[in-house]
Formats: sequence, structure tokens, C-alpha cells
Amino acid sequence: MEKVRDIVREGKRVAKEDPRRVVHSFKVGLVLSLVSSFYYYQPLYDSFGVNAMWAVMTVVVVFEFSVGATLGKGLNRVAATLFAGALGIGAHHLASLSGPTGEPILLAIFVFLQAALSTFVRFFPRVKARYDYSLLIFILTFALISVSGFREEQVLVLTHKRISTVIIGGLSCVLISIFVCPVWAGQDLHSLLASNVEKLSFFLLEFGDKYCETVEDGDTKEDVDKGKNDFDNYKSVLNSKSNEESLANFAKWEPGHGQFRFRHPWKQYLSIGGLIRQCAYRIDALNSYLNADIQVSINIRKKLEEPLRRMSLESGKAMKEMSVSLTKMIKPSSSDLHVRNAQSACKSLTNMLHSGILKEVEPQELISLLTAISLLIDIINLTEKILESLHELASAARFKDKIEPPIYAEKPNSRSIVCGWATNGQDDHVVTIVKDGCYNGNTSEKDNQSNQVLIHENHEDCVHEKHEDDVAHVHSSCDSCGHTSLRVIVECRQ
Repeated sequence: MEKVRDIVREGKRVAKEDPRRVVHSFKVGLVLSLVSSFYYYQPLYDSFGVNAMWAVMTVVVVFEFSVGATLGKGLNRVAATLFAGALGIGAHHLASLSGPTGEPILLAIFVFLQAALSTFVRFFPRVKARYDYSLLIFILTFALISVSGFREEQVLVLTHKRISTVIIGGLSCVLISIFVCPVWAGQDLHSLLASNVEKLSFFLLEFGDKYCETVEDGDTKEDVDKGKNDFDNYKSVLNSKSNEESLANFAKWEPGHGQFRFRHPWKQYLSIGGLIRQCAYRIDALNSYLNADIQVSINIRKKLEEPLRRMSLESGKAMKEMSVSLTKMIKPSSSDLHVRNAQSACKSLTNMLHSGILKEVEPQELISLLTAISLLIDIINLTEKILESLHELASAARFKDKIEPPIYAEKPNSRSIVCGWATNGQDDHVVTIVKDGCYNGNTSEKDNQSNQVLIHENHEDCVHEKHEDDVAHVHSSCDSCGHTSLRVIVECRQ
């Protein structure tokens, strides 16, 4: 009984981990019940006979968890069956011309050549990635038709029945997979990358505090345990390559759905995933220095605490923003600012190191400290590369622009309200100031006046030049230069 309870508990855990698995199981049972009617329903059995079993076999081997995997396997099986069937009929016809003595010899030669050549082609990396199953079915079908055709008089009828049942079985799988609670491999890949980036952000957001040994007094044991779990979540990213590649391969077979258009740039996801794993490897190495045998003294850590914490915190915020952008499929806005802040903190740390602050540090401690700093700098550089790749993906996949809500300010000594929006000009940020009647429903020119304020940017030192009118004085702060995200604070004067 204990084993039965263990099985029940394991079943509950698997179902709770991903409820779609339960739905998929019911879908497979439904399709098998439908194609089994070829045996149960006499008119269908009279038409196909024992060849109806090919429909059942097709469902068992073709129906996969995701739409892309099912569609890919179904199309591969149908195409391989058609092609192998045609070649098998041709081989049978050529062998029959040689007479009863030479026919089995030629058939054996044809089967040998086809099986050897197809098996060798399966070793090609690109073929194995997408068409390995197709070649396997091609070998099987050609051999069965060629060999069975030697003893079968009506080889065309045999081939027609087998191909028909395979098509029916494959089509049933594809239709049920798409129209009954579909599971999209592309959506899973998209969510996986967003989750991986978020896991890296958890580590970076907490690393500065852990490295400098700053723990809040109010933290409970539960908070500490939860933080530790989030802190170590990055380790699952290290082994995500095979999962990402299989999901990307399946996603290429899927039709357009939701926000994922046909010919979505899935290859760019693999590029981003590779950079994320490189960053995770650096993080794993950096994590080892938290509990290393040789530790830098607390005094030295305190001296370097401010730039170290800024580097880790800003890169973590950039990762968090990128995760949100991927999840919502919007263009990243403030990630550029966080990356620049992290690079600025890196320069500050470099200047501190050049000032001779580490002259009295022991050599072993110095090596440990400089290695940790080097890894953190590599992580910042990889964060910038991930952001660049994400911008490319956002452009290719047509992510939406992030829309900032308008910010309102009340005029001093007045009941009027003004509001501002940021729009993107070619070289300038253009802020439209709407005064006295912006949202009162009155659209007359008298009550709904507007002025445009041009804010020119200098990207090197982020100096803004403001043009003013005689009514409103505008102060602006740009969160991410070069993007449409711009917060505007409006201060009015009489």
C-alpha cells in the first residue's frame, strides 16, 4: 500500500507542476478512440482492413505535448510515407522486370542502398535536428512496401491503404492538438527566456548585500530561506540549452498564433538564451566567492561597498526590466539607463582601485577580490549584450512601445491642471503641454490650448535644453535617452 500511495503522490505532484499534462493525456485518449473506429465500424474496416492499424500506430508515435512537435512529426511522417511509398512502388516495378529469379536480388539491393544512404544522412547535424524522424519513417516504409510487395499481387492497393490511414491518423493528431487546449512551444520558449532572465536578476539584486554582509535586522527565518531559494534559482539556467533548442525547433513548425506571427524570429531567442547562459556561468563562479576559504577583510569590503552594490544592483534592475519586457512583449525602456549606471559604478570602482586603496591587502585576498570584481564586470558587459540582442528581437518581432501615463501638476494659487506626454521626434523629445481644460471634455480652441516644448539631448552628458513659453515653465528628466520613455514634471507660474 505504501508504494501505491507514493505513486498517487507522485501523480499529484506531476499534475500540479503542469496541469496541461492532464489535458494532454485526455487528448491522446480521445484521438485513439476516434481512429480505433476503423476497427469497430464495419464499413470502415471493409475499406481498409488490417491496414487500419497504421492509423492507430501513427497516433501513438506522432501525438506530442506541443502543437509544434505534433505538427512537425505529423508532416514528417506523411511526407516520408508518400515519398517512400512512391519509391517502393518504383523499386518493385523495376525488380519485377528482371523476372522471378532476379526480382528478390534487386529488391534486396534497393533496400540495402536506401537504408545505408538514409542512415548516413541522419548523422548530418541540421538534418538530425529537424528531419531525423522523417528519415526513420522513410527507411521503414520503403522496406515494408518493397518486401511485402514481393508477396502481394496488388501492391498499389496496399500502398494506397497504408498511406491513407497514415494521413488520417496524422491529421487527427494535428487537428486535436491545435483546436483542443493547444500547447504552443513558441509560448513556452518565450516564457522560459523571461523566467531565466528573472532568475539572474534575483541573484544580482541580492549579491551586493550578501558580499558586503549586510542583512536587515527584521528579516525572519522564512524570509531568509525564501531569499536563499530565489538566490540559487539561477542554477536551473545552466542546463537549459537542450530545452531551448528543442522548443525553438518545435516552434518553427507552428502556425502564427497570438502575438507570435508566422516566421517569428525564433533563432534570435537561441542567441539571447546563449548569452543568458554565459551570464549564468559567470554568476555561478561569482557565487563561489561568497563562501570561499580565503575572504577579503570586512574593512576592505566596506570601502568598496558603494560601487560594488551599485554595479550588482543596477545590473539586476536591468535584468528585471528585460524580464518584464519579454513577458509583456514591450520594448525595454529603463534597462539602458540601468546598464549605464552599472558601467558608471564600474568606472568609479576602477578609479578607487587605481588610487592605491588595496596596498595593504594580502596577496591571496587581493587575488580573490580582483577575481570577483572581474566576474562582476563580465556580468555587466554580458547584460549589455543581452539588452542589445533583446532590442534586435523587439524590432524583428514588433514588440509594442512602452506607454508612459501622463503626469499631472496643479498650478499654484489656481484650480487649473496641466498635463504632459512624451513623444519621440527624430532627434528631440517633444513634450506637448495641454493647459486649462485638458480633460474636462471641452474641445474648443479657447479652453483647450497646447504648446510644444522641444527638449534637445546631449547623449554624452545628458544635458537638456528647454524652450519655454510665457505661461508654463517646464522641468524635464529623461529616464532613458533615445527612447520614448520620458517623465515630465510641469511647474506653472502666474
